[in-house]
Amino acid sequence: MELWTMANKAAVLGFIIVTSFLVHPTSEMDPWQILVYLLYLAGNLTILIVKKRNHKQLFMGLSIVFVVASTLVLDPLFVLLLPVHILEIVFLVSKQRVVVFGGMLLPLFIVLPEWMPLYLLMAFLSFLLYRCGSMLTDKLRRLEAEREKLREDLQSLTRSLNESSEYFRQSTYTIQLEERNRLSQQIHDDVGHAVAGALIQMEASRLLMATDQDKASELLRNAIAISKEGLERIRVTLKDVKPRPEELGINRLRLFVDELSARETVTATLTFNGDIDVITPIQWKIIQQNATEAVTNALKYAKATVISLEVRVLNTFIKAVVTDNGTGAEKVVKGLGILGMEERAASAGGTVIVDGTRGFSVTTLLPYRNE
Repeated sequence: MELWTMANKAAVLGFIIVTSFLVHPTSEMDPWQILVYLLYLAGNLTILIVKKRNHKQLFMGLSIVFVVASTLVLDPLFVLLLPVHILEIVFLVSKQRVVVFGGMLLPLFIVLPEWMPLYLLMAFLSFLLYRCGSMLTDKLRRLEAEREKLREDLQSLTRSLNESSEYFRQSTYTIQLEERNRLSQQIHDDVGHAVAGALIQMEASRLLMATDQDKASELLRNAIAISKEGLERIRVTLKDVKPRPEELGINRLRLFVDELSARETVTATLTFNGDIDVITPIQWKIIQQNATEAVTNALKYAKATVISLEVRVLNTFIKAVVTDNGTGAEKVVKGLGILGMEERAASAGGTVIVDGTRGFSVTTLLPYRNE
């Protein structure tokens, strides 16, 4: 606000100097008048420089006395500077508009009648400048407070994100440890006991081989049966742990879509229907790679905001479609990306169809035998 007031003073002083020169164009400027101008500028620069409030008030009061003295002794035009100085000192005491404007009208008794309209105009313009400066200053303070609040919120969110990431990492590690412990305990309980029992039976069979071959043969058969049971338990355990190919494939696509929505400024969706159990791991790999390539092209060239992935199992073929709401193209030029998708699909006996009339649509068709 001080810079606004200083600029106002400079503008009014410039007006006084120019007006004085126009009133007396032929006479030389009085050296005392130049000295008064310089002293006025020095005093007001001092107001701008000093930091303590009481010092500022002192120089403001001296400036008002200086302006009044210059008006009465040297040049009546100096009275035009009074509204700015009164506004400046009243502003320190009260920020009410009525009080500020009323204080600017107090020196009217020393204003010459011919200068009265100009004084009122200067008072009004100074008050208007003061109001604009106050509004802008308050707005800057609010924006600064909002910026500081946003910065604190960002720091809080960053801390929360880091804590969540650490919690997710610890949770993942804990789940892995628990799964390893479960598998270890299950192998110990199921397989370990079976192997220990088989070893005992085989050791007893070895000791009885020379004296009682029938009993030794029976013990050996028991050991073989226990070993087979243990192997079957191992097979069942591994089968339960290992995910099915179709679960692995569709879950990878789900993860891809979730990461896409979180990482990019797009809305991504995934839908599927039909018997996805018939899709082989190789076909899932082709669908995944073609979907990744199509989404990359949509983000890079099509400027899409919505991307949809669909996997549908029909009677004789698998249909995987990636569509977007981007700009599209009437004529699709096949680059390395589209050629790569076609080669991947062709390696499994399929094909790729690209359509750019309404956004971009990439369809991968893969055949399968419906048994």
